[in-house]
Amino acid sequence: MTLNILDFLTGFFLMNAMPHLLFGIIRLRFLSLFGFSAIGNLLYALVNIGIAGGLYHYQYDITSIKQDGILLGALAMFVIYAITGRFFVGLFQPNHKPILTDLLIDEKGK
Repeated sequence: MTLNILDFLTGFFLMNAMPHLLFGIIRLRFLSLFGFSAIGNLLYALVNIGIAGGLYHYQYDITSIKQDGILLGALAMFVIYAITGRFFVGLFQPNHKPILTDLLIDEKGK
């Protein structure tokens, strides 16, 4: 069995998206391509997913994803966390302020 560089990069970018999604949701300051902000980390997670999807589509065609159990499992975990992450962070951190309120409310609180 030989290492395929495109498979490696697909997994690398997909798994790199997970911590940035996590850090964006819990508002942890962590360096990403778009700076230290929570929104920057969320955007960087989406960029990583897009790159991973593009590499996978280039090599295998996106319709073959249903036969790739490892990638399908990783994507399922990512989607589950993206959907339930805010709920669990709010459950275990009651003082947590959701990210999107920063975009909806200006500096004066209006």
